[in-house]
Parts: sequence; C-alpha cells; structure tokens
Amino acid sequence: MKLTKRDLQRYSRQILIDGFGKKGQLKLKSSTVGILGCGGLGSAVSIYLTAAGVGKIIIADSDIVDITNLNRQITHYEYDIEKIRNKAISTMEKLSMFNSDIKVETYTKKIDEKNIDEVFRKADLIVDCLDNFEDRYLLNTYCIRSNKTFVHAAVYGFYGQLTTIIPKKTACLKCIFPSTPPQIKVFPIIGVTAGLFGILEATEVIKYLTGVGEFLFNEMMLIDLSENEINKIKMERNKNCPICSS
Repeated sequence: MKLTKRDLQRYSRQILIDGFGKKGQLKLKSSTVGILGCGGLGSAVSIYLTAAGVGKIIIADSDIVDITNLNRQITHYEYDIEKIRNKAISTMEKLSMFNSDIKVETYTKKIDEKNIDEVFRKADLIVDCLDNFEDRYLLNTYCIRSNKTFVHAAVYGFYGQLTTIIPKKTACLKCIFPSTPPQIKVFPIIGVTAGLFGILEATEVIKYLTGVGEFLFNEMMLIDLSENEINKIKMERNKNCPICSS
C-alpha cells in the first residue's frame, strides 16, 4: 500500500506535523478501526477518523435513528428518521460522501458474545462509543482476550471521561469499574459533550496508530465542561481482575 497523489494533497496539512509525515499517513491508510455505537460519540469519532484518512472503518449499531438523537448525533439527518434508517447505514452514507477513498463496513445486528469476533476480528483497534456498561464489559472482555487495544469514553450532561486500554499493559474496564455503575435508561446529554469526547477518542486512535504524541496510558481524563475543569487520574491494573489478570 502506498500514498497516492490525491492522498498527499488531501492530507497535506497533517503530513506537515513534526513526527507525523508520510509515514504516519501511511499507517492510518493501512489501518482498520472498529467503532461500536453510532450515537453521539460514534458520529464524531467516525467523522474525524474519516477526515484523517483511516483506510477502513467497521461500524456496528443495531438502533434506528429517531428525533431525540439529532441534538448530538451529527451523522444522522431528519430524512433518516423519515426513512426509518439504521444508524450504521446512515453513518456509512455520510462518511462515503465525505471521503470516497475510505472503506466502510457496517453491521446492523446487536453485538453479543457470539458475533463480536465476526464483526471486529480484522480491526487493529476498537472505539467504545456505547451508552451502557453491559455492552462495554462485553467489549472489554473481547478486547482483552483477543489482544486488541480499545479507546473508552463515557459522557453525561456536560461531563465525560476518556482512557485507552491496552490488554495486559493497562488497567482494563473491569479493573476501573469492578461493579456495574447504575444504569440510567434516559440520561441527560448535550451535543457538545458527546462531540468533544468523540473527537478526543479519535485523537487517541490517531496517536496510537501513528505513534505520534502521548496517549492516556493507565490514566483517565475527566472533563467537566460546565465548570471548565480538566483532571487526569492514575490507574493501576488489579492483579486479581477476573478479566485481565494472568
């Protein structure tokens, strides 16, 4: 695989970044990223990874677009509601129009233990764009057992959290949250929070794949946009974790 003249033109501004260059761009073009969830986080992640030139994106979501999504889920439009469209299909359409050089695969069934490997087997890295911990624990277990790095984010109102989980090297999601946090069926969220953390997830992906910059290794970033507070907390693996301990 090599960069085309079109690639060099389209991505010229990021190729200028120190340490990024053509080598970093080629790494993105050669990569496959899985995105689980096409909501507020997934919309922003998918747009910016497409803009950056990730070669292949695998999107999985079983939900249908509805009007309550439109305050934050920027790959879904009003006509998607009228057509009763699946979110993965809706997102694929927008990404394909935005960057026709990117390959996009979709999966529209609910992800479970039986099909998750079928969907994400070829992914170099997976992005957690989910809205519940039941599915996050499923993703966590799959990534640890298949040795796949994944980027986690969760949002609520004006608040969000972010970290990158590397199997056997960093604390996994079960280390960080041994017990399932309370599940809220309909939680408050404003679009800018989901958008910001989706962009931050995409940034972690780009840094990890290209080797440019420092990603959140055994650290979690916490941001409260309502108070403009940004914090990072250190984390450690639980040696007795039922998921990632040896």
